[in-house]
Amino acid sequence: MRAFTSKAQIPLPDVAITVVASDNAVIAMRLTNESGRIEPIEVTVPDLSQSQTPDPGMTPFSVVNLYARLTDFEQIEIEDLQVFADTITEQELEMIPLSELPTSWNRTEIFRTPAQNL
Repeated sequence: MRAFTSKAQIPLPDVAITVVASDNAVIAMRLTNESGRIEPIEVTVPDLSQSQTPDPGMTPFSVVNLYARLTDFEQIEIEDLQVFADTITEQELEMIPLSELPTSWNRTEIFRTPAQNL
């Protein structure tokens, strides 16, 4: 996960990141470092074999929601983020300063991840 602002991708420290399971249980809460990054978060996922030969009745990945918050920046919500076994899921978060959106002082950008066609 990497949070940044502007097309120059300036790193943002102290972005509050929350990862939540599909049952609304909080998996992890972190703050980004000076590089706009957090340490990897482990998520419980189905066995790797499920993604290699998927069973039609089983989902071969876990689904989580990710929330990113920083004062004076647009809030970001990513829904239905898919996490597979033995795979690092990297999420880029372009945070927009609210000063660029003067009429949107409490704006949240919501991204929904479509289901995989497996």
